[in-house]
Amino acid sequence: MPRDFLKGAADEYDVIVIGSGLAGMTSANILGRAGHRVLLLEQHYKLGGLATWFLRPGGHIFDVSLHGFPHGMIKSCRRYWNRDIADRIVQLNNIRFDNPQFSLSTTFNREDFTKLLTTKFGIEHQNVVDFFDTARGMNFYDDQATTTKQLFERFFPGRDDVVRLLMEPITYANGSTLEDPAITYGIVFSNFMSKGVFIYEGGTEDLVARMKKELESNNVDIRIRCGVDRINVKDGHVESVETNGRTIRCKAVVSNANLKTTILKMLGTEVLDKDFIERANAVRLNNSSTQVYMALKEGEHIDESSGDLFFTSTSKEFRTDLLLSRDITSRTFSFYYPRTRPEKKDRYAVVSSTNANWSDWADLNDADYEASKKDLVETTIDALEKYLPGIRQKIDWAEAATPRTFQHYTRHEMGASFGTKFEGLGVSRELPQQVGGMYHAGSVGIIMSGWLGAINYGVIVSNEVDQALVSKAFPV
Repeated sequence: MPRDFLKGAADEYDVIVIGSGLAGMTSANILGRAGHRVLLLEQHYKLGGLATWFLRPGGHIFDVSLHGFPHGMIKSCRRYWNRDIADRIVQLNNIRFDNPQFSLSTTFNREDFTKLLTTKFGIEHQNVVDFFDTARGMNFYDDQATTTKQLFERFFPGRDDVVRLLMEPITYANGSTLEDPAITYGIVFSNFMSKGVFIYEGGTEDLVARMKKELESNNVDIRIRCGVDRINVKDGHVESVETNGRTIRCKAVVSNANLKTTILKMLGTEVLDKDFIERANAVRLNNSSTQVYMALKEGEHIDESSGDLFFTSTSKEFRTDLLLSRDITSRTFSFYYPRTRPEKKDRYAVVSSTNANWSDWADLNDADYEASKKDLVETTIDALEKYLPGIRQKIDWAEAATPRTFQHYTRHEMGASFGTKFEGLGVSRELPQQVGGMYHAGSVGIIMSGWLGAINYGVIVSNEVDQALVSKAFPV
């Protein structure tokens, strides 16, 4: 008999959280801690969404998600998870760049960037100060018509090299482009510039394990392999969720699934206003990515002078279309030293990440798809050889992930790595006005995006749900 992943689950909960990405888990944790009956449903067999990991022969562990988040992650984890998790967040001190326009290393904070911009790039000091202050002062109530490109033209006209330094890491961090609203860049950039770039020491498997333990301590009922087919609505309010052949009642739903999937598939258009449906259909998905995971043989090593994050490019100029092109010119290498997982074997790994278009991979037949993945691995190793001569002979395992990989495992439409573009935020926030008790939390251009943005959006939404439950605003 197939396993019943809902065995022992109740017929009704206060809140059902759909999806165990960082926003979903954070929402579930806060609501469980507040004393509400919470059911967390995850369609995959692992928690974490894109913030997860996988194991390969030889004991190699790879983190899936892109790494590097602002200092604010420490505060959010300490307050909404626990000190045990927060204390394992450490700074990356060596962020490197190499491209035809410049080659440098930085601690990636305002002080060091100010020094670089004034000395290496020759920008007037006051101009740098004004730029940083402008970016730091941005918020969601600002003018959304100004693009990131226009922001750079205001402060650094004709300086494509400066734009490259300031923009490439943020594109890597949240998928921002020069054509997106300047606030989606400025807010993220300022948060990184406050104190630099940080990671979780111990690996994603350790982080998710500690989060799961915390969830269980707060009585959250966690169920894996439970994809949601339908969110049922009665008299304008969520009534239940259909999963694995069961209908489970609830007072509220928090969806951490893709915004468009949540609205157009799980809810369905018949319960929503026509104007809202049109705006939901118009929301643009963010880009996806390709990644190449490379693990070194036991006993082989990489010198830590190679850096922690390494932004490389062979392109003579910075252009958004080049970042997304199948003809890859830009790669970001994440280096994993033994200190990344201090309790594991002394192993070294490198993960290469490039932004990518779903359309370049979606329609390939099986043979062409496998050939393209193999080519991606080989060309990436070739690119890494430039910086680490002889690395090919040291590699024990290498494989590639594409937009199709991310779509398959996360069910994110078109393999979107960062949810939707900025306009998705307004649609996401309006969901409770369309359907009572229906909320969405995830990556939709929210401040800081990535790991920290996902957690903070989970915080915002769970507080709203908690207030509504406590005030008995939902039908009993």
